[in-house]
Amino acid sequence: MVQKKSDTAPRPRGRPRAYDPQTAIERATDAFWGAGYAATALDEISAATGMNRPSLYAAFGDKHALYLEALARYWRISLETTRQALAGDGPLDAALMRAYDAALDIYFSGDGRPRGCFVVGTAVTETVEDQEIRDSVAAGLLSMDADFEARLRRAQESGELNGDADPAALAILASATMHTIAIRARAGTPRAALRELAWKAVAAICGRRT
Repeated sequence: MVQKKSDTAPRPRGRPRAYDPQTAIERATDAFWGAGYAATALDEISAATGMNRPSLYAAFGDKHALYLEALARYWRISLETTRQALAGDGPLDAALMRAYDAALDIYFSGDGRPRGCFVVGTAVTETVEDQEIRDSVAAGLLSMDADFEARLRRAQESGELNGDADPAALAILASATMHTIAIRARAGTPRAALRELAWKAVAAICGRRT
């Protein structure tokens, strides 16, 4: 008797993956973003991702490991967004405002309510006791400073920024502006007011009056 091809074809081993890892991390990020790391129970993460506890443990390890994945993902997205905004040879003030507008898009991405920055809202409180989270936050902040400084140095080289300006110090001011609009967004300051705040900071960084 001739066997059908389907009868002789090798069968894949193990169960097929019933979830998309990136989607799961994205949904876990939303859960952490709403209540913070410590206050988000594993059952809430399970409900958000649609994965039971054994599946979560098998895919990501424990809650702490999953949070570190979510934090790393957020840093990748936010830093790349800032870099894209600062890229190009256009005016410095326009580039800086693109970076702040892109950040505000993230900070106001909640369902009807601002949620601010994931790092500021969930990670900063954990840095005192958690070395891995502290290292992630420190590395991300240094990267942000470096991206702003690189753009400011280019502006100085092109003559757009005064020759006696300090790009490293101005970069920290630019980063600090990012942090304050994140905090104020979560505290309820309207987006228009935060954009005005950012514009005033940009004017100061560029060395002109508002």
